[in-house]
Amino acid sequence: MLSRFLVVACCLLGVLAGPAWAGDQPDVSSKAVVVLDSETGAELYGKDADEVRSIASTTKIFVAMAVRAAKLELDGYTEITKSDAREAKGGARTRLEVGQKFKNKDLLRAMLMSSDNRAPTALGRAAGLDHDALVEAMNKVAKGLHLKRTKFTDPSGLHGNVSTAREMALALRAALTDPVLRDIMGDDYEMVYAKGKSRRGIGYGSTNQPLVAKRYDVVGGKTGYTKPAGYCFITAARFGGREYLTVFLGAPTKPARFVDFNRIAAWIDRGAPGAKVAVKRPSSKSKPTLDTDVRGRVANP
Repeated sequence: MLSRFLVVACCLLGVLAGPAWAGDQPDVSSKAVVVLDSETGAELYGKDADEVRSIASTTKIFVAMAVRAAKLELDGYTEITKSDAREAKGGARTRLEVGQKFKNKDLLRAMLMSSDNRAPTALGRAAGLDHDALVEAMNKVAKGLHLKRTKFTDPSGLHGNVSTAREMALALRAALTDPVLRDIMGDDYEMVYAKGKSRRGIGYGSTNQPLVAKRYDVVGGKTGYTKPAGYCFITAARFGGREYLTVFLGAPTKPARFVDFNRIAAWIDRGAPGAKVAVKRPSSKSKPTLDTDVRGRVANP
């Protein structure tokens, strides 16, 4: 609980630490960043947005989309196996014990909210997909979204997988069109119960600290970390009634990715001065609009 509080505090205060602006635009430390309007795909801000990078556990949104496409039975139960434990080796601590059975929707929660690394292959198996078939299905999702630089070799994100900030933003947009995934990624805390263990629940809190902090209207997203990828964060948030997709890859520290988000959020609140696409501030009777005629770079849907 204390560590969670400290990270939230860093999120809230980090925007004030050090220079927050470089000219009109926010000064961010992540290696690759993009901000897209969710409705139009227009880019407001980019920093090496098309550079191919490791994406760590943000990978898991593709697992979720792949098993949903394979008609995962949400109310069905799946047992955690030794194979799942082997797949998760080298990742963060798991709370899904071998031999226990969990509802598939709860495994989605464990995977998307707290990035439990035993969940991806268990979910794949529940949807009739072994390791290789799950990876193939994830690549099929990327191909279907026309993400040409996104490639998968591993379901968890611990041992590979690459994309770009722009393509991850477009992937997140697709994931959030699924009401089940949107609801899970927008949830900050859930209790998960193993079958037959109703009195011994597992509390899963979201690693999406801006969602937990509630300073901004955060829709939902995913975090990730490996040494090659650095600290990663993808999330959508609403400003003035409009939804934006924000991606931060390769942040130098765990709190830095959330500090970067706060700086971007504060910049959008200011009207996004210097943005590639001008944000027209809404009147009290209208929603904000984007001026894409002059400076807009529109991403492929």
